[in-house]
Amino acid sequence: MDPKARQLALAIGVSRLAIGGSILLATRPALRKMGFGATDASGEALAKFGGGRDIALGAMTLAARNDRQTLRTAILVSGACDAADAVSLGISARHPETRQAGIGGIVAGSGAAAACLWIYRRLS
Repeated sequence: MDPKARQLALAIGVSRLAIGGSILLATRPALRKMGFGATDASGEALAKFGGGRDIALGAMTLAARNDRQTLRTAILVSGACDAADAVSLGISARHPETRQAGIGGIVAGSGAAAACLWIYRRLS
């Protein structure tokens, strides 16, 4: 197994756990750090869904750390979610109240998706 690809995959897994946990447990401060403004209970609930998803993806990635093929699958799923985040947040960048978060989401999501694709290829 490529040690650099594995190390980056594990770093992404740990990052997902940290980001997901902060969104789930400290939703409002996490949303502010991500560039979102004030939100209502519905917005917070949706954000918590995303936080839970990141926790699950991070845990799945770390659980697969010693199995190359399973790690490849986990990182491919993770990258697909990052690409979807980039597109979704990119669409939200059209609105002034979510523009900052949208632009940040494009940069972070596409960068993470590219990293996941690199890892996937290196683990083949």
